[in-house]
Amino acid sequence: MASKGSFEDLLMWQKAHKFVLNVYKNTASFPKEELFGLTSQFRRAAVSIAANIAEGYKKKGVKDKLRFFNISQGSIEECRYYLILSRDLNYIETNNLRLDLEEVSKIIESYMNAIRKSITSLNS
Repeated sequence: MASKGSFEDLLMWQKAHKFVLNVYKNTASFPKEELFGLTSQFRRAAVSIAANIAEGYKKKGVKDKLRFFNISQGSIEECRYYLILSRDLNYIETNNLRLDLEEVSKIIESYMNAIRKSITSLNS
């Protein structure tokens, strides 16, 4: 379980981890010829969201912290494309994954804005 003061305590990481698990579950039904293509790329991008949140969590500098969270946002956009492609190839129904991804995106953005705001208020 999550320990006090861990990235696991962050709602954005919890939601991102849930998204990763759902991507793995959904891509398991992809055609075998996609194993080293779309399946692998989609899973890698999903994992990158949660992994960069975890890495950014312990960064001391605000710029470093925000940079890792921004990398997570880039991986979110990559996953958005993979959802479109997966839908258009009729591999999976993507509505729930899209909603989950949007939630993660909004939480990360809010968290980053709170960090920026706290720095701005300290400098005022």
